[in-house]
Amino acid sequence: MLRVLVVDDNTHMTSILRTVLNSFGIRNVDEVRGAVEALELIRTRSYDFVLLDYNMPILDGIELTRLIRTGRDHNQQMIPIIMITGFTERSRVISARDAGVTEVCVKPVTARDLWNRIAEIINAPRPFVRSKNYTGPDRRRHKDVEFSGKERRQAREQAAGISA
Repeated sequence: MLRVLVVDDNTHMTSILRTVLNSFGIRNVDEVRGAVEALELIRTRSYDFVLLDYNMPILDGIELTRLIRTGRDHNQQMIPIIMITGFTERSRVISARDAGVTEVCVKPVTARDLWNRIAEIINAPRPFVRSKNYTGPDRRRHKDVEFSGKERRQAREQAAGISA
């Protein structure tokens, strides 16, 4: 049976998410209003995935994701994270991806969209990457038609003016 953590400071949104999750047959749903409470639960319980809001006081969803991914006081660095957000600007989505978010679900959330994101993390989990600069699911989703192999990164770095 799946266990889910919902992190959102908006009680109306957590109620909606709980109702949708319950309609999927997911009954083990814990709700918290912020990042501090979320980290406490992550330290003491196991979850199959986390749903979290982008915009929260104190620590936002990006900061919380980074803390989960780099946490040394728990064993859930690899937990799938679905970010729920009304911010759809490319820069914010890239920021979420680069923090280690597994999937993004745009508000207003529909049951179908949420189901598709959950199905994706269960049926087609992405490899997990641990490197000096990034910890999280593999960020590559599509094959880059311009480059393949190890030269791809080197070419991008050269184009950006970064020495190899």
